[in-house]
Amino acid sequence: MGDLAVGARSGHGPEDESGRTDDGVGPAVTDREPGESDAVETDVSGGPDGPGADGGDGAGDGGAKKKQKQPRSFWKELPLLVVIALVLALVIKTFLVQAFSIPSASMENTLRIGDRVLVDKLTPWFGAKPERGDVVVFHDPDGWLRDEPTPAPNAVQRVLSWVGLMPSANEKDLIKRVVAVGGDTVECKGSGPLKVNGKALNEPYVYPGNTPCSDDNAGGIFKVKVPKGKLWVMGDHRQDSADSRYHQNDKNHGFVPVDNVVGRAIVVAWPPTHWSTLSVPDTYDQPGINAAAGVAPGALGVAGAVPLVLWRRRRLTRRLTEGNTRVSATGGAR
Repeated sequence: MGDLAVGARSGHGPEDESGRTDDGVGPAVTDREPGESDAVETDVSGGPDGPGADGGDGAGDGGAKKKQKQPRSFWKELPLLVVIALVLALVIKTFLVQAFSIPSASMENTLRIGDRVLVDKLTPWFGAKPERGDVVVFHDPDGWLRDEPTPAPNAVQRVLSWVGLMPSANEKDLIKRVVAVGGDTVECKGSGPLKVNGKALNEPYVYPGNTPCSDDNAGGIFKVKVPKGKLWVMGDHRQDSADSRYHQNDKNHGFVPVDNVVGRAIVVAWPPTHWSTLSVPDTYDQPGINAAAGVAPGALGVAGAVPLVLWRRRRLTRRLTEGNTRVSATGGAR
């Protein structure tokens, strides 16, 4: 017997010669050509997985159906995630931001012992240089930390320092505030005030009870001009900071080479109770403190005046020459 066609009704009696059933409903199959199959394209049971999809045995497409790919378990993915995280942390540490711990009181109360600061290492890659008022981390210029003990980290600490989550125990780094840059003159007499290019600094960040400079000869009396490519740095805890003042006899005369700067400290990230940004104080924005800016207007004035004077002299010379020519021509006519 042929397969049941879509739309056929189950008759109650045999077909007569006219092709009609005994109930008079109509033909069982309409418009079929000889040899044309009666098979339907879709199973009348309602889907390929239902009964009768493949001969009525409920086997679907005969077992050829592909199973969906199951996702890998979390534990199998974990090693890959750890590797990616370590690579990203290393890239961030090398080119973007690195965390540093504060081990001493030389920058109190701006930075306290145990604070964690984030240091911007990206902007120097684009040519940015430290500016007055910046708090910077820099490599030891010339044995400033010679007498400081070097801790012995364990394996976990070494890994964390390698990826930038902890400071390296082998790196001899310091953190101070930039007071003057190349071309500046910085000076202090006795207890202060500290002056840059002749301008006295109002320093609210200095540790309470400290004077801007020390009263001793080593750190309290100085007047130096900062060479190009160097920095003069001081700690905010002025009476507890062995900074540029106390290293004027080293090979750099107390100055820090700009190339030694690791980056600018931008925020205190830990602990949460001491969270703060490390912005440049307003005292470094006062008019006239920029030595280059003070010289620039005069230099521009001279540069603009020279062509004007030369042009005026040429014009006067040309007039005198024309006047002498006319006098000579008149005298010759006499």
